[in-house]
Amino acid sequence: MTSPQITYADFEKVDIRVGVITRAEPFPEAKKPAYKLWLDFGPEIGEKRSSAQVTVHYRPEELVGRQVLAVVNFPARQIGPVKSEVLVLGVPDGAGAVVLIGPGQEVPLGGRLY
Repeated sequence: MTSPQITYADFEKVDIRVGVITRAEPFPEAKKPAYKLWLDFGPEIGEKRSSAQVTVHYRPEELVGRQVLAVVNFPARQIGPVKSEVLVLGVPDGAGAVVLIGPGQEVPLGGRLY
């Protein structure tokens, strides 16, 4: 399977930043098992909310303090009672469960992926 070609200018439009999860709670109203997340992206962007289907590999208390990458410039989406303001990024494991993407070491909040 080949992906559609994009230009570097297209890639630059996607604003992917480092945030830290400050709060995580079960999201029982979600159609698929998920958590409600609060993420801090530093002073430029501030705190944003999201939901993520990461219940297979993570418990809420393990997520707090974890740095992750998220797309911060998508329009907000209403997911049940949660307004999701960012898209937290992850990749599937061999069984299709989401594994979060984050920096390999601690970095300043709000840092942009290039």
